[in-house]
Amino acid sequence: MPEVMMATRQAGTAATHTILEVKNLEAWYGESHILHGMNFNVNAGEVVTLLGRNGAGKTTTLKSIMGILGKRTGSVRFNERELIRMTSDRIARLGIALCPEERGIFASLDVRENLLLPPVVRAGGLSLDQIFELFPNLKERLKSQGTKLSGGEQQMLAIARILRTGASLLMLDEPTEGLAPVIIQQIGHTIARLKKEGFTILLVEQNFRFASTVADRYYVVEHGKVIDGFSNAELPANMDKLHSYLGV
Repeated sequence: MPEVMMATRQAGTAATHTILEVKNLEAWYGESHILHGMNFNVNAGEVVTLLGRNGAGKTTTLKSIMGILGKRTGSVRFNERELIRMTSDRIARLGIALCPEERGIFASLDVRENLLLPPVVRAGGLSLDQIFELFPNLKERLKSQGTKLSGGEQQMLAIARILRTGASLLMLDEPTEGLAPVIIQQIGHTIARLKKEGFTILLVEQNFRFASTVADRYYVVEHGKVIDGFSNAELPANMDKLHSYLGV
């Protein structure tokens, strides 16, 4: 990517500060109470991973931050702005983007149309040329319909799409789900590259081995709340506990 953009992003995140703060977050799907007081924070320019078994509340946490769920209480602060009563479109304009587990690729649209579909909501989004530098496969498949893309290509497209929007906080939900090892490795390289460019990433991931290659810090989620947390440097000392939490 151009050196000017890199310098700008790094200058903006040189001093570590909390960009996202979640306190006592509770959320519901209809009558089902899913989150029971989530508490965690994410610092600018780091990769933070939410770990936990299926059904722990990780995806619900991302949707709650994004304002997608109808009922939520507590506090979600992004760059010191309270989000809990904001709609998802207002939240997006503040600089948060969600890449969902189901990817959301429109089958009837080709790659270029899928890429250009989300609006640019803030300055600082990547150009198509910069995106194609990250994902050269997409440039080769510009005229291919969504139905003709492999799972790995769909995941690349889903991530690429949110990079255009100008978001500074990227929330990635299970980006390696169902992908071949070589594609998982490429996704890992992409996350590392985005971090170097100054993006902040909140990652939900079942594949702990993958998460351990990209994350700065981890939070373990169980029954809709954080039960433990540690940095990557503390990982070796916490492996036994982690195996117990995740059943791996």
